[in-house]
Amino acid sequence: MPERSMRGRLLVTIFMLLGAIFLLKKLSHGEAVSPHQPLRELPWNFGRWHGRELPLEPRIVAAAGVDDHVSRVYDDGMADPIMLYVGYYRSQRTGDTIHSPKNCLPGSGWEPAQSGKISVPMPDGSSIVVNEYLVEKGLDRQLVLYWYQARGRVIASEYWGKVWMVVDAMTRHRTDGALVRISTPVRSGNEKAQARATEFVQLLYPRLNEFIPD
Repeated sequence: MPERSMRGRLLVTIFMLLGAIFLLKKLSHGEAVSPHQPLRELPWNFGRWHGRELPLEPRIVAAAGVDDHVSRVYDDGMADPIMLYVGYYRSQRTGDTIHSPKNCLPGSGWEPAQSGKISVPMPDGSSIVVNEYLVEKGLDRQLVLYWYQARGRVIASEYWGKVWMVVDAMTRHRTDGALVRISTPVRSGNEKAQARATEFVQLLYPRLNEFIPD
């Protein structure tokens, strides 16, 4: 019974995703373009963290299909650095869609070691749920936190990200959205890496609505 139930859920998921692709291609009305500040204007300083550019190769940017992006490393001079990537898409109707790090990182040689979700509390008392992904390449290990931020929502699940994209395409004529990814080396234990990444998310997230439209 559990096996049949799992197979059924998988089939439903596949049909929904296929339906999502079909609907996005068939919807004929124009898409609303939401104004946003360029990501290059994201603050260079977050608390004790000071940023510098970490340029991506043009072929990587082209493969991602983003309309705007920022790639930086933030350092405080003492702890391991934080790498930040935000990729923004004005529309996901025409084939350029957000790429999951679970697909991109293995393609760059990083092998998954552990994955899950964590809740990150915010200074205002709210919280967001994000993906936590531990990857390794040889002796190097990195902790990755990432989420999808789109049209006023923070979404950890790739599946629900697609569902809401279709819903908003039909009801709001919008499919814009962004991937936010934070990574940091794991050299002195997972707990310290998680605390460092969580601290950075708490500083970054309150500013993102200025750059990723609600």
